[in-house]
Amino acid sequence: MLHYALNWNDSQAFIVHFPVVLLLTAPFLIMVGIGVSPDKRRPFLWSALAIMALGTAATFLDLATGETAMKAISSSPRFEVALDEYRTLAETTTGLFCFLTLGFAALLFAPRRLGLELDSCVNTALLAVFLIFYATGALFLVHTVLQGGQLIREHGAKTAATYQLSGKESIR
Repeated sequence: MLHYALNWNDSQAFIVHFPVVLLLTAPFLIMVGIGVSPDKRRPFLWSALAIMALGTAATFLDLATGETAMKAISSSPRFEVALDEYRTLAETTTGLFCFLTLGFAALLFAPRRLGLELDSCVNTALLAVFLIFYATGALFLVHTVLQGGQLIREHGAKTAATYQLSGKESIR
């Protein structure tokens, strides 16, 4: 029987992937929304906003579990410098996606709140400009993930879960 033991430190290895997948999926929904007729656009854009909001919220959980996981690792001066650089990059990425998510929400809510009906071409242009800004956030996200992977490889930071098979063997 497979028994899976997971603690707070180990969960970071799993949690880190959720915001990445969610935040890199959202722009595709926006692109589909741009590609369909204006009357069918709304569900795709609202879904993109929901995914963006979940992904952004997950980055905060990722930061918390990352801090906890890194406290369990032995530190050296070189590791501390690399960790500080990574922490700064991760916090910048989280802040950037907070801004992008709020900006996209404003893009969806503002016209209705202001009583404006934007022309389809204007709305499409605004969404395209938003995607350009979002690409910057995606680049930060990918860079953060790659730097985190490098931190793990170079400094031996391990946060892997322990699997116990038949109660005798364990694999890390």
